[in-house]
Formats: sequence, structure tokens, C-alpha cells
Amino acid sequence: MSIPSPTPTPDTVRSHRRETYKPGATIGDWRPEDDGFWEATGHRVAQRNLWVSIPALMLGFVVWQVWSVTVVKLNDVGFGFTQSQLFWLTAIPGITGGTFRILYTFIGPIFGERKFTAFSTIILVMPMLWLGFALQDNGTPYWELALIAAVCGIGGANFASSMANIGFFFPKREKGSANGLNGGLGNLGVSVVQLVAPLVVTAAVLGAPAGGPQHDAKENTDIWLQNGAFLWVPLLVIMALLAWFLMNDLKVAAAPFSQQKIIFKRKHNWLMTWLYVGTFGSFIGFAAGLPLLIKNNFESQGYQATTYAWIGPFVGALMRWAGGWLSDRFGGARVTMLSFVGMAASLVVVIFALPHDGDQGSFWAFFIGFLAAFAFSGLGNGSTFRQIPVIFRDQHMREAEGEGPEAQAAALKQSEMEAGAVTGFSSAIAAYGFFFIPAMFAAMAVTSALWLFIGFYATCLAVCWWFYARKGAEAPS
Repeated sequence: MSIPSPTPTPDTVRSHRRETYKPGATIGDWRPEDDGFWEATGHRVAQRNLWVSIPALMLGFVVWQVWSVTVVKLNDVGFGFTQSQLFWLTAIPGITGGTFRILYTFIGPIFGERKFTAFSTIILVMPMLWLGFALQDNGTPYWELALIAAVCGIGGANFASSMANIGFFFPKREKGSANGLNGGLGNLGVSVVQLVAPLVVTAAVLGAPAGGPQHDAKENTDIWLQNGAFLWVPLLVIMALLAWFLMNDLKVAAAPFSQQKIIFKRKHNWLMTWLYVGTFGSFIGFAAGLPLLIKNNFESQGYQATTYAWIGPFVGALMRWAGGWLSDRFGGARVTMLSFVGMAASLVVVIFALPHDGDQGSFWAFFIGFLAAFAFSGLGNGSTFRQIPVIFRDQHMREAEGEGPEAQAAALKQSEMEAGAVTGFSSAIAAYGFFFIPAMFAAMAVTSALWLFIGFYATCLAVCWWFYARKGAEAPS
């Protein structure tokens, strides 16, 4: 449906001519659904903002997930924590990540996303420095490491503001792909830290300023565990500067909390949050818990967590883009349903591949099952974020049907604001999967936890079919 623009007045025409779309500028006139504007100006500006947003978001995920790989080596260098304590260190960033995502959802549009992206990136330098220094002393108390883990969780909050922001830049037909790229490549930060950190800790690659080595008693060699934290500090500084000087603030995206809070009265905010908990909550929770699952169940058979754990999040992150792309072509609800069916089937494979009753289990069946679960979660991550703007856009445009161009333009603007807020809020609640999944692995048998996840996916499948996918659904998307 083409949305007509209000008839321009001489003042607005002159204003449009003066409008600047240069890096660092605040943009007042933004019309991505206007094909002429999009081809002449919008596409170029949107792509620039997207490709600065992606690496900044990726580093946020790096900081958020650094503990998932750090805990694997803590006891080897003399810390002496229980398995339960290690799982809790992995889980704690999920609490702060989810909580701060709620705040970031509403703060970004208030202050401007360019400025907020730069700020939210540069503050992550602090927990990385703190972690690097703390790891050099195996006498660092558990409470301090837990506090550092909590502060690292702030890195995960960047996702909420980033995804809400990028959605404003692109027209409806490209939102799925754009959000899929931003979220998917941003999610690659999980794989990047799980792949790179184990490599840089094996040598003094950062030189004397990074400090001396610790002794890995298990491998009988020296390692520099702090390198896995210090490595990211200069990159965070660089990305904060690039965000400040190259991105743009959109006035259309600006909204006080008094306007954004309307989403808490919207039924589809809560329904889509439920679905996104099932997709992204699974992705981030499995990413946090998988390294210790491999270490605890299969390391005695010669399989190293640091060798394999990064592959699952890598697959899931890439499939997020595929989920957005497929949803733009076949509909988000259909792809979301496929993701829940696929995750449930994958976890059944994982359950039967785990060691039980004296049996050693099958590592490769376990690992392939988890890779499939990551892949299907990635599909669902992309498809749900394509559904949200479609649902709210269609709802508001139906309400404005038959009214004049100005009323339709106002309805479109309102739908964009609400979709952005819902995107951020749903991502915030889903981020608690980072906490709950490792916490459940710590508190109960892994197989029992996995069966509970499968039951939850069944409820998500029912919700998606009834409200969004079936013939005559309330909000087909």
C-alpha cells in the first residue's frame, strides 16, 4: 500500500532543499516509502548507518558474551570454583543485559540514536579493563567477578536501541533484510569472542602492557587470560568515534517515553515478546551455556569447548539474515512457525545424544543437534523482527483507511514509533534467556531443562499459528 505524503507547502519545500543528509547530521525529512526519495538519497544514507551500526552492535555482543568463554579456563589457572558457580558467572550478564535493554529501548529515541550508539559503545571499555586486571590475580574474590559479569551485561543492552533505530531507516519491503543483517551480523559477536579469545590468550600478543601470564595447570603451559578482555578496548574506542561522526539522528525516530509507553497497552507487543523469547532467548541462552555443556559432558572424550562452541552462534547469526530475507518473500509468520518446529526437533536429538546411565553419549549427534537448534533460532530471530513492523503498520493503516493523506502519514509515523519500541522491548525480555538457560542447567538436569524448552516451543507455535499464520488470522504477517 502506497502512503501519500501531505501536500507540501512552500515552507516545507524550502526546508527539504536545505536538509542535510551528511554524516553526523540530524535528519528531519525522512521518507523511505517514497520511491523517488529512497533511490536518490534514502538508500545511501540508510546503508551508511546500517554498516556502522553492525560492528558497533557486534562489539556489544562480544562484551556481553565474554564470560561464556572466560569461565572455561578459570579453574585451570587456579581460581577453584564449582561447576554451579561457573554457570552462574555465565548467567549473570543476562540479568543486566535484559534489564538495561528495557531502558535502552526508550532512552535511544529520547536522546538520538547516533549519540546514544556512541555513548553505549564507549562505556563498554570500563568492564573490559576491569575484567582484564581481575583475571591476572587468581585470588580475586567470586563476588568481584560476579560484579564484573553484571557490568559486562550492559553490552547486551545495545541490541535494543540498535534494532529499534535501524528499522526507521528502511522501507517496509526491506525491513526484514535490514534488521536481519544488523541483528544477524551483530549477533556474530558471540562467535567472534568464542573463537578469537581462546586464540589470543595463548601468547603475549598484546605485549607487556597487558601484564604477565598465568599458568594453565591442565595444559602445563602459560596463558594470558586477560588478553581476551583487553583486546576489545581499542576496537570499542574506534567504533564509538565512527558512530559519533558517521551515523545520523532521525527526528522521525525521536519520541518521549510518554508516547512510547502506549505499547504496553498493545496486545501484539506481549504476543510478539512471547515469540521472541522463544527464538532469541534460545539463541543467546544456548550460546552462553554450550561451552560448559561441552566441557562437562564431552571434554573427557577429547572434545574441547573452545574448538567447537563458537560454531553454533555463528550459524545462528548468519541464519538470522536468512530469516529476514525469507520473511520478506514468504511471510514472517510462516518462517517463525518453521523455526519452532525445527528447534523442538533439534533438541530431541540433543537430549538422546547426551551421556546417560553410564553411556558416553554421542558428541557429534549432540553437536549437530545444537547446530540445527541454533540455525532454526536464527531463522526465527529474523522472522519475528520482520513481523513486528508489518503487524503495527497494517493495524494503524487499517484504522486510517479512507482518511486523508495527512492522517495516513500520521498513522504511518505512529506505527513506526510503536514498532521500534516493541522491537526493543521484546528483545529486552528475550535477553533474560541468557540468564535463565544457564541457570536452569545449573539448577536441574540438563535433559529436564531441554524438555521444558520443547514444551515452551509448543506454546509459541500455537500463538504464532492462531494470531498470525492461519487463514483469517487477526494480524497476518
